[in-house]
Amino acid sequence: MNFTYNTTIRACFVAYIVQAILNNFLPLLFVHFQNIYGLSLGQLSFLILGNFLLQLTVDLLSAKYADKIGYRKITVISHFSVVIGFVLLTILPSVMSPFWGILIAVAFYAVGGGVIEVLISPIVESCPTQNKEAAMSLLHSFYCWGHMAVILLSTLFFYFFGLKYWKILAFLWALVPLVNGLLFTKVPIIPLIREGEQGMSAKKLFSTKMFYYFLLFMVCSGASEQ
Repeated sequence: MNFTYNTTIRACFVAYIVQAILNNFLPLLFVHFQNIYGLSLGQLSFLILGNFLLQLTVDLLSAKYADKIGYRKITVISHFSVVIGFVLLTILPSVMSPFWGILIAVAFYAVGGGVIEVLISPIVESCPTQNKEAAMSLLHSFYCWGHMAVILLSTLFFYFFGLKYWKILAFLWALVPLVNGLLFTKVPIIPLIREGEQGMSAKKLFSTKMFYYFLLFMVCSGASEQ
């Protein structure tokens, strides 16, 4: 198979679907988990909080260490982290405290989600292709497409096979990051910061007035998305 930069962009599209899977699959099971594991509303809420807090933490760390570790290596690791999280989700609640088992699984795939959040856009930006603006706009729409796909396909699965087979569906969703992670081992990737160059420091970024305008825009757009 011939791997081109268009293949890289398509893999990045799928990466955003992976992020949609890890953020939206588990909440579909919350009521079921209340019934079978006796989880409280507070525990379910903490699973959401823990997921996004860990993703934000990894966001900050990824921005600092991605260039040192390498874009390809850390992107592949992030996908496999999501796979491990989904596999643990089917195992740990049955062998230990259900809440802590699910939380550990969430922690694994949240790490992957945090890396994807930070690195996928720069990878697309670095690809030497035409219509880059269109590719970037389409990239972020794939989270929404993935969100919709997770809800629709999971609902159909539960309707035809029942909630009791949710572990099988978790394994099926884990195939997406598994295959895409393997794809990222092959596709060409160009880091935004070339060897010998140095990016903007955090101190300089936070002293830039335009940064706070963009931060405000992102907060508002994120609220609109939700």
